[in-house]
Amino acid sequence: MNSEITYKALKQNDFSCGDYILVSIRQEDMERIRQWRNAQMSVLRQSVKLSPRHQKLYFENVIKSSFDDKETKQLLFSPIKNNHLIGYGGLVNISWKDKRAEMSFLLDDQRANKKNLYKEDMTNFIYLIKKLVFEEMKFNRVFTETFAFRAFHISILEENGYVKEGILRDHILVSGKFYDSIIHGIIKGYVL
Repeated sequence: MNSEITYKALKQNDFSCGDYILVSIRQEDMERIRQWRNAQMSVLRQSVKLSPRHQKLYFENVIKSSFDDKETKQLLFSPIKNNHLIGYGGLVNISWKDKRAEMSFLLDDQRANKKNLYKEDMTNFIYLIKKLVFEEMKFNRVFTETFAFRAFHISILEENGYVKEGILRDHILVSGKFYDSIIHGIIKGYVL
């Protein structure tokens, strides 16, 4: 399955593992992604609901230009399972100079509510991201920031080689309460 637009920063734009494939983010998926983001704002660094107009402008003004940028700050993908979009994610805060990137991942909110699906989907996503980061991009490091109340999400990260590196205490405010952010990372050569 080839996506219609590809990243010039990458030689390969589709990554697969079994029934899972990551393709460059597609414009046709923008509305579903917007709905998932709005439904799961408590786990994102998003403070206001996104309108269809905002989502369209973001795709037109930010995402589209990232396809032509050889050192883009983000590489976003549509994870597909059995030909169905199941979420979105990729790499953000990319530093080409330092050979590092932050992994982002958001699953369809219906799948996210089913622990067995969440674990399977996220595990396969992490596997594909590690292939992208360490084999395709030849980067040294991938990291994540996760809000501390997401214990199940954190357990999946750790089962897949992410090492807890630090805590940003009382870092985020969700529904009037402060929570820590947990930083995890993988260094090339330590886990793949």
